Amino acid sequence: MQMRPLGSSGLLVTPVCLGTMTFGTPVSEADSISLIHAAIDLGINFIDTANVYEGYRRFLGSAGGVAEEIVGKALRDRRDKMIVATKVGAPLGPGPQDRGLSAVHILREVERSLRRLQTDVIDLYIIHWPDKQVPLDVTLEAIDTIVRQGKVRYFGASNHAAWQLCEMLWLADRHARPPVISSQIPFSLLRREFQHDLNFCQQHGIGVTPYQALQGGLLTGKYRRGQAPPADSRAAEKPDWMWKTDEGLFDRLEGIERLAAEAGVSMTRFALSWALTQPAMSSLIVGAKRREQVEDAVAAADVRLASELIQKADAVCPPPWRQPDPIRG
Repeated sequence: MQMRPLGSSGLLVTPVCLGTMTFGTPVSEADSISLIHAAIDLGINFIDTANVYEGYRRFLGSAGGVAEEIVGKALRDRRDKMIVATKVGAPLGPGPQDRGLSAVHILREVERSLRRLQTDVIDLYIIHWPDKQVPLDVTLEAIDTIVRQGKVRYFGASNHAAWQLCEMLWLADRHARPPVISSQIPFSLLRREFQHDLNFCQQHGIGVTPYQALQGGLLTGKYRRGQAPPADSRAAEKPDWMWKTDEGLFDRLEGIERLAAEAGVSMTRFALSWALTQPAMSSLIVGAKRREQVEDAVAAADVRLASELIQKADAVCPPPWRQPDPIRG
């Protein structure tokens, strides 16, 4: 795999990042640790987790921490092999300070994440969701504090639009604070609402690290029109984490499958390779249950799609509407 820059950080990351949202359940601790070690053996140097991840047991406000603890155990003697990203902000309990992007919550949770991860520094600390009740400047001041303390190297944002990233860059420039260097958004062939934000990220040194690049497994080819989902699939195990299927969705899936066959690759590899052709892409966050799924994602990074196939993909899964340019066409 050819390394890619993580925004303007100077860090180089593999185009595949191991996701950990299902660590704990359905992926057991032992299997999760084996997956992390396999990813390292396959050349992956980037792992993404969050203080709330605990697999399918997760509910709004539950305690979290499971995935971070597993990552800490797996990297105990391999910490230098991985760039570690984790997140803060999602609810971790019923109290008013158990969620959000206040200084109280961030300064408390970074210590807990460091302890669970068994490390003295987090490479990439990500604000998980926008917090409408906390001024952004308050959040960025707290981030500045933990960067200056040496607990965090860089910070990123998840689920933020380009206009919010722009405000972060403006405030960083105004107050001489660390700039946002990554954007984690939901993005795939089937989900392109952030498509037009990618050029902004490219222009301003923000590396995009999307999640759901395989749309919860829909883009792997395992789901078929008129057939029940496989027993070990997310649709069977955790249906409320999946999109509802309909005829229009299967039309698109079958169109993508035909393009993958034309390219001579699996549907999984086609979908991941397509995502890596998009502007500002640093690394795709891919979850897995088995080593062969990690191997498939790694192989996708070396697939080179012909430009005509990328154009055909736009016809099957159109990008969102954009105002026409009356000057340049």
